[in-house]
Amino acid sequence: MVNIILFGPPGSGKGTQSANLIEKYGLIHLATGDLLRSEIADKTPLGMEAKKVIDQGLLVPDEVVIGMISSKLDANPEARGFIFDGFPRTTAQAEALDKLLSLKKTSISNVLALEVPEDQLIARLLNRGATSGRSDDANEDVIRARIVEYHNKTAPVADHYAKYGKFKKIRGEGEVSEIFDRLSKEIDSLIEEKV
Repeated sequence: MVNIILFGPPGSGKGTQSANLIEKYGLIHLATGDLLRSEIADKTPLGMEAKKVIDQGLLVPDEVVIGMISSKLDANPEARGFIFDGFPRTTAQAEALDKLLSLKKTSISNVLALEVPEDQLIARLLNRGATSGRSDDANEDVIRARIVEYHNKTAPVADHYAKYGKFKKIRGEGEVSEIFDRLSKEIDSLIEEKV
């Protein structure tokens, strides 16, 4: 099983590349936001617990999110692997995820971090804001704050996985197909190691 955490600041192309990787490798996309919405819509016990917290304007506790991830793993026993998107965001979440995966007799294969210069991120997001109507992509100050927040929060998670030799920076500049080829090369080598 190949389990990838795809990292990258806002505008780095994670969504586009995730979709391409899922299609090529048959991995399951595990986006915590989607999981939360699905569990709430299905009125599962975890979903109802999460809804109570969200309705109070609070963040869903890590143990609830880990429970949802556990359910998703259990629901897909034949999966070739997973792409984790939007989780883990903190070292505590990374440690909890590692513990869960260990219980399931698997682990994170690698963290692939898309690296894009800040000026390009801003240009991409402003362009997306002009075409998508997303208000958080239309204001350069908001974009800069989101990029700073990303670096502050995710740097410790990167350090956590780097300790285990499971962190790789991928140049996120160029054509979508070029970036995809760089990511594929890394995943292909992970798959070869597993065989």
